[in-house]
Amino acid sequence: MQKVSLLVTTYNVKDDLAVTLAGIEKQDYAPIEVVIVDGGSHDGTLDVIREFAGRYPGCEGAADDLTISVRWISEPDRGLYDAMNKAWAMCTGDIVAVCNDKLCTGDTVSKLVQAIEHGGVDCIGAHADLVYVEGEHVVRTWHMGEGRIRDGWMPGHPTLFLKRQIYERYGTYDISYRCAADYEFMVRFLKDESNRLAYVPEVLIAMFYGGTSNAGLRNYLVSFREGYMALRKNGVRHALWITVRRTIRVLRQF
Repeated sequence: MQKVSLLVTTYNVKDDLAVTLAGIEKQDYAPIEVVIVDGGSHDGTLDVIREFAGRYPGCEGAADDLTISVRWISEPDRGLYDAMNKAWAMCTGDIVAVCNDKLCTGDTVSKLVQAIEHGGVDCIGAHADLVYVEGEHVVRTWHMGEGRIRDGWMPGHPTLFLKRQIYERYGTYDISYRCAADYEFMVRFLKDESNRLAYVPEVLIAMFYGGTSNAGLRNYLVSFREGYMALRKNGVRHALWITVRRTIRVLRQF
């Protein structure tokens, strides 16, 4: 079995973190490595992390067939994307995913791993549908489908499971972006249409509403500008038109 590393980044999010970790514990897949990078929380988040980590073996020398193993640190960082890069540097999995939200089903990890394994030699990862939630209330549903970035399409980053070598080949998150480092990261490898993602047409992730790129009009505008910059940086033609089409796709979700 391929080891899956789930990267969890936290800062004063004890209630959301408890939901995230509960979803991980319900998974029917093994082995899962949980890598938690905390930015120095002071609201009880560290208590949640310690309790969770205490139920599982330590990181050093943990056997690959363990159901769950845990690595974690708490220290100041330069924001979300810096924390995600730290988590990547700590992980050892064959398949890697950022997991800051809720895994909706007990077989979420299994389904995404199987999609990768059955996707053929050109398959670099897998993605699925997601919902945005406030508590138990669904704010909006995002049916990803399949497409190309030149058409304004992009997978939902919270659903993205990638083979380790994609990070090794294309690098990690550019922390100069405030809202769109995840988008820029995906543009890097999806601009090459020979890199193919498998798609699981099910809602597998519930994203906590109010994240970096969806917390208000001001952040939407920053995200629009940074999305345009990401395309230009990576040499994608017609960057403005693609950014407009991507924005229209997002608006249709509401």
